Amino acid sequence: MSSVESQVIRTEYSEIMKKSYIDYAMSVIIARALPDVRDGLKPVQRRTLYDMYELGIRYDKPYRKCARIVGDTMGKYHPHGDSSIYESLVVMAQEFKKGMILVDGHGNFGSIEGDGAAAMRYTEARLTKFTQEAYLADLDKNIVDFGPNFDETEKEPLVLPVRVPNLLINGAEGIAVGMATSIPTHNLCEVIDAVKAYMKNDEISTKQLMRYVKGPDFPTGGIVVNKDELLNIYENGQGKIKIRGKVEVEELKGGKNQLVITEIPYTMIGSGIGKFLNDVYGLVESKKTGDIVDISNQSSKDGIRIVLELKKGADVENLKNMLYKKTRLEDTFGVNMLAVAEGRPETLGLKAIIEHHVDFQFELMTRKYTTLLRKEQEKKEVQEGLIKACDVIDLIIEILRGSKSVKDARACLVNGITENITFKSSISKKMAALLRFTERQATAILEMRLYRLIGLEIEALQREHEETLKHIARYEDVLNHYDSMADLIIEELDSYKKEYGRKRRTMIENAEEAVFEEKKIEEQEVVFLMDRFGYAKTIDVAVYERNKEAADSENKYVIHCMNTGKVCIFTDKGKMHQAKVLDLPYGKFRDKGIPIDNITNYSSSEEQIVLMCDAEQMRFAKLLFTTKQGMIKKVEGTEFQVSKRTIAATKLQEEDGLISVNVVTENQNIVLQTKGGYFLRFPAEEVPEKKKGAVGVRGIKLQKKDEIEQVYLFEEGTETKITYGEKEVYLNRLKQSRRDTMGTKNRS
Repeated sequence: MSSVESQVIRTEYSEIMKKSYIDYAMSVIIARALPDVRDGLKPVQRRTLYDMYELGIRYDKPYRKCARIVGDTMGKYHPHGDSSIYESLVVMAQEFKKGMILVDGHGNFGSIEGDGAAAMRYTEARLTKFTQEAYLADLDKNIVDFGPNFDETEKEPLVLPVRVPNLLINGAEGIAVGMATSIPTHNLCEVIDAVKAYMKNDEISTKQLMRYVKGPDFPTGGIVVNKDELLNIYENGQGKIKIRGKVEVEELKGGKNQLVITEIPYTMIGSGIGKFLNDVYGLVESKKTGDIVDISNQSSKDGIRIVLELKKGADVENLKNMLYKKTRLEDTFGVNMLAVAEGRPETLGLKAIIEHHVDFQFELMTRKYTTLLRKEQEKKEVQEGLIKACDVIDLIIEILRGSKSVKDARACLVNGITENITFKSSISKKMAALLRFTERQATAILEMRLYRLIGLEIEALQREHEETLKHIARYEDVLNHYDSMADLIIEELDSYKKEYGRKRRTMIENAEEAVFEEKKIEEQEVVFLMDRFGYAKTIDVAVYERNKEAADSENKYVIHCMNTGKVCIFTDKGKMHQAKVLDLPYGKFRDKGIPIDNITNYSSSEEQIVLMCDAEQMRFAKLLFTTKQGMIKKVEGTEFQVSKRTIAATKLQEEDGLISVNVVTENQNIVLQTKGGYFLRFPAEEVPEKKKGAVGVRGIKLQKKDEIEQVYLFEEGTETKITYGEKEVYLNRLKQSRRDTMGTKNRS
């Protein structure tokens, strides 16, 4: 038995699951999905930029293959797969997604229309000048904390020393566990102005900050149309921004116009443009508008240009409103300004983000100038030692010549120990005993070259010392006075604004709700035709009358209806599907039509039609439902006046199926015919009226393994003849019985 006994810890399983899930959730939140409020970067973005910096892929150096960048980042800092790293790299290089691009991409980095980037083995990248200056500068000055990487073989910055509010400028999107962030992009100049205003007055309100930050500034431009709601969004960090594309009207020859979309909503980036084009096609096909003659996407590397050619006399304003209402040309951007602040996720308003940024800038400046001050003080110490050494250079030379080792010489210079040194005179020995250089000064003296004793070199050393004293005074002033440090931060921000600032691209305004009037369709009677293959269409009544014989023989269903109405399809599965007549093509008699499956939920491969009728006519009737197992009921037609495309028309028992739906009147007779040859005749008034959700009552007592095959209706007193097998059967001569009896056997 092993000398070391294993220890079994007993605990509640739910507690382990709870702790494990919370640990996982926090890992995703902090280390993967959410940006840090200080640098506005997610870990994968931070690591990719730092790796490029470490590899020396600077803005003034040649591009390097993205595969090299991705591989190095994954191997050193981010062991979560190459796809996430490359995707992050691509997004940071796409001008249509970021307010300020951080990576200078070379090659195919995708398009605004949703085309993906080329594989990383084909594309190249390097840092932009902006990134290098505003995101990665001064990393050598102990300006941020470094921590071990995943395998503790490298060090990586826990946050980058970003000098601008990147969280606002470039925004962020990310889905964590139980939470998500969605921050829009903003204009660099406006954000810098807001930061300066906060630094001058930290009591400033969000409303006052919005004199500088007007609202989001999307790289795709567009128009924000709910200006009055922005204040609440920026105070709470949550809300919905309504954005529209920019539409211009161009005049063509012949009095025609065309609508040209030159800017799209930010939310349409990617497959949204294709979806928009399909939506416009759908509006034309469904006859929601007849004003659009042609639509073309003429977008190029020069910008977005989607052209809608209009017919002469088109109502341009109404059409624009329809596009805003019915397509994604007006869309909503959900804002949730969630970021990691002080190690925990927090929803932040505009002022809170700027406040965190300014605190971070003061921390960076404090660490930077503390490092610089320490270096200047070390330099000052050395310079003072060298200047002092020049004054007693003969004594120092005598000490060096009389020393047996560097250790003895250093001991004499630092502590005045002269025992192991040979001097020319006792005076020299006494003077040497008085020397008290510091360790750093002694090292500098021992390493000093003889040319430093030239008169001009000594003067240069004194001038350098004076410069060092000025630097020390300046650095101490910066570290000891808030205003001095604030002036430096503002000066740095102004330099970025001057070099990299650009005009706002997104307009901010209050716009009225898009309202459009749908053109009323002229109501008229049409004839619905559907052939045995399920192809349906509508034609004019006059056209039908001229081709009546051919129409009746070639089509399985012929129904007179209104073009504004609906056609109802009852199937053997007990369902009712509805089709709008307007969704069907209206045209010539010989047109093929479209499959009825295309405009309804009816599937010809799964269901069989037992009745097709006009919804309006059915409203004034009663319907007789009959199933294979002999269940029967009457239902008011008004029960089927519903808006849903598909409903359950009746309740069926297990293995039962609907075989017939007929319009029935009280003075009719019903004849049920089974496969076994039984006929049962009884008055329609014996069938009770039920709701559509009821099973019904038994219409006939069936023999074992027998089932209903046909249902016939005829008026009392009228002669009605059918053919059964090879015999003719007169239904009106059948013996009249009561419902729920066996009926009589008829041999064919």
